[in-house]
Amino acid sequence: MPEFHPISAPNFSPATGSRHVLVDADACPVKEEIYKVALRHQVPVTIVSNRPIRVPDHPLVRRVVVSDSFDAADDWIAQASGPGSVVITADILLADRAIKAGAMVLAPTGKPFTASSIGGAIATRAIMADLRAGAMGDAIGGPPPFSKADRSRFLSALDEALTCLGRGMQSGRSV
Repeated sequence: MPEFHPISAPNFSPATGSRHVLVDADACPVKEEIYKVALRHQVPVTIVSNRPIRVPDHPLVRRVVVSDSFDAADDWIAQASGPGSVVITADILLADRAIKAGAMVLAPTGKPFTASSIGGAIATRAIMADLRAGAMGDAIGGPPPFSKADRSRFLSALDEALTCLGRGMQSGRSV
């Protein structure tokens, strides 16, 4: 499937660091919450996936459909992220790339990934992968089911992140 890049959302340029939300959308359980908070803040949202996903018909929301090749959505998001971006993803390796590009990163549970926490998250991911590989048919549990508390925590965290970025941009300082 060829890449689809519609016209850019207004006021979005990663190079200038304007506020923008980038969403790793294929398995994101909080897309509706993202629209609600970002549109209230008048912040553009880009939904990135490897298949078409329905998005609101709004000038601040755009959809980017990338190829279905391995990590195509992650590569697109990592390249587009930078200061002023808030990246929404559960993918720890994408979170690491976005942090290195200067973006703020939130998991769909509202948990922030930061420069100081990402190393531990990557190490835990590697340990869990090793445990799953050696399980030999024994089930090893994954993360707990997504809850109402996770959804609420996410709403608060995204609102706080966009407010923080807005204050930083208005004062001319980097956040």
